[in-house]
Amino acid sequence: MDNSEFSLSAPVTAVPALPPAGPLAPGAYPSHAEENPFGERPGPRGGNLRSRIASGLAAVGALFAKFFAAIKTGLLFLPKIKLLSTAGTALVSVAAYSLFWGWTFALGFVVLLFVHEMGHVLQLRREGIKASAPMFIPFMGAAIFSKSLGENALAEARVGLAGPILGTAGAAVCWGVGEAINSDLLRALAYVGFFLNLFNLLPVVPLDGGRAMAAMAPWMWFLGFGALVALALVFPNPIIFIIVLFGGMETWRRWKARSTRSLEQAAYYRVSPRNRLLVGSVYIGLIVLLVLGMSETHILSSGGHGFGHL
Repeated sequence: MDNSEFSLSAPVTAVPALPPAGPLAPGAYPSHAEENPFGERPGPRGGNLRSRIASGLAAVGALFAKFFAAIKTGLLFLPKIKLLSTAGTALVSVAAYSLFWGWTFALGFVVLLFVHEMGHVLQLRREGIKASAPMFIPFMGAAIFSKSLGENALAEARVGLAGPILGTAGAAVCWGVGEAINSDLLRALAYVGFFLNLFNLLPVVPLDGGRAMAAMAPWMWFLGFGALVALALVFPNPIIFIIVLFGGMETWRRWKARSTRSLEQAAYYRVSPRNRLLVGSVYIGLIVLLVLGMSETHILSSGGHGFGHL
């Protein structure tokens, strides 16, 4: 019991003096004291209970300390986990594309996707916005994640155009090296890279061209959506249909938000004529360069859509 007044141990003052070599006086200690090999009187039971509680609390505290230490260690390895996830999804995409194009072409294609997405990542960081590393989705391309695309439509346009700008440069490098070493594989990669970036410039959100239109003429979202629907009808495939679905939903959402004419929406889409002209010039210039690049790098493939023989 916790109260020492009810302890079964006898008070110290009740213990009689012992002869130097004689046995213990009977009745001087409770029966359980005789089992103590040192002849010591056990302490109050309340003290034992409090000691056990204190020991238990100390053990729980040590467990929590180890738990939070493990969390801290995990946070230190978080960047490596992100890197592993990017590399892992890239390897899965290479394996998926290699079923149709061969592993060498698939590897080059994934690298071009990475270059394109890194254009967005670098520009987001220049805008002061944290962005995830590129994540690859087989047959859908790649994606990055961020809390926003900038403070206004002009910043969104810069982020949107940064991907095709760096992606076009990557495809141009493939073309130049391919011409230098006379490699049809690199020429074909350059062609696909040019086409990939040109497709992304369709003026419909969430494609890069739609983000550029946010700073130029948002009404062109509907024109771009119509072109996307026509493309889906001429070249029907599941990927185009998915893009049409998301494009239609995003276009309608943005247009409804913009039509509220709130001060926040007005501030977001307020872009000076000079900046509109600058964005438009970059947008049109990229389209011209990409069309010319596709024309110069077009490779006829006798194997249909397969590039494994190149």
